[in-house]
Amino acid sequence: MKPLFATLGLMLFGAMLVSCSSLQSNDEQAIYTNPVIDRDAPDPTVIRGKDGAFYAYATWRDRNVPVYKSTDMVNWEYLGGAFEQGKVPMYVKGGAIWAPDINYIEGKYVLYFSMSTWGGHWEACIGRAVSDSPAGPFTDAKMLFKAKDIGVENSIDPVVFQEDGRKFLIWGSFFGIYLTELTDDGLELIDKRDIMRIAGSAYEGSYIHKHKGYYYLFASTGSCCEGEKSTYQTVVGRSKSLYGPYVDKQGRKMLDNCHEVLLSGNDVVKGPGHDSQIITDDKGQDWIYYHGYDTASIKAGRKMFLEQVRWVDGWPVLGDDGHPSRKAAAPFVKQRR
Repeated sequence: MKPLFATLGLMLFGAMLVSCSSLQSNDEQAIYTNPVIDRDAPDPTVIRGKDGAFYAYATWRDRNVPVYKSTDMVNWEYLGGAFEQGKVPMYVKGGAIWAPDINYIEGKYVLYFSMSTWGGHWEACIGRAVSDSPAGPFTDAKMLFKAKDIGVENSIDPVVFQEDGRKFLIWGSFFGIYLTELTDDGLELIDKRDIMRIAGSAYEGSYIHKHKGYYYLFASTGSCCEGEKSTYQTVVGRSKSLYGPYVDKQGRKMLDNCHEVLLSGNDVVKGPGHDSQIITDDKGQDWIYYHGYDTASIKAGRKMFLEQVRWVDGWPVLGDDGHPSRKAAAPFVKQRR
């Protein structure tokens, strides 16, 4: 049966294009304009589906996980909720689903998510659901653990790293970032007692990316959600081992809250952070999505922005001199028929 949101998406197609960006030709170089989703879409996660299109998911919208679709990484169409009406998981009374993370594991799209109330640190939990399609609907939802069951306060912001057939869950917030291994299908923890702290108390919204022999732990620091006063920024450390220690350029450990700052706010965008995992375009260029407050419309919430990841001397570089780009050369995406 076609999910309800897909039907609505077709009916309301004209009204549901949410990107204000456009691909402009400038001497045959396509240029895009940030933000790429011009409405509240915090904590983005993005995947390229087997159909060649890109799918983005974000924190709670209309009491569901919003799903967006793009064919060029810049212009996004809102499809609707990831879960069918009446089937949205609810593991915490009065809670909301935050910070989803999308992965393709053994022929399935697996959506990880956190659920909590603001300040409900020991009731926060991590869940997952699966689908045959990146557009959903996602089903077979299950809570993996609550914070109090695993002993990690404010267990939120899950993300999965895959390597050599193994799957690892990274999660946590300002009480530490932790890592544990998942089963081969990514649907269960192997051992709730086998967890490892890999970063200190300054971070949330973390993920791991491997590049030329190093593991890079991207994370966010500061306050995420205070409009013009938000101090969120994107930071990074790296390690030769998945398990760490992750260090800055001077060798100081992220376990001691030391890191390199990659992206911080300016007069145009406040609080840039909680990046997606890195997406590689068809020219081999790396990109991330993140949220931030557009100072031209603070009350619109945390919009979704796009930035190229450039690698310089073994370290990632983002944005316009470390600040969000307003306009930049666009990703290269081969259009599939």
